[in-house]
Amino acid sequence: MSKDKETPEDRRERMRQIELKNSSSSIHGSTLSDLVGSLGWKGTGILILVVIIAFIVVSIFLK
Repeated sequence: MSKDKETPEDRRERMRQIELKNSSSSIHGSTLSDLVGSLGWKGTGILILVVIIAFIVVSIFLK
């Protein structure tokens, strides 16, 4: 079926699929699971270490 003969339902479905592929979509927002999913296990481990180290440094300065 060509794009000229496309039904409105088909067009909406095609546009919805394109929108779902776009990770910066305002419909879905940006969540922690999106970040962790895109980083992989090594990136997630580094992120966790950075957060723990930042927490330790902040707790030392606030004592």
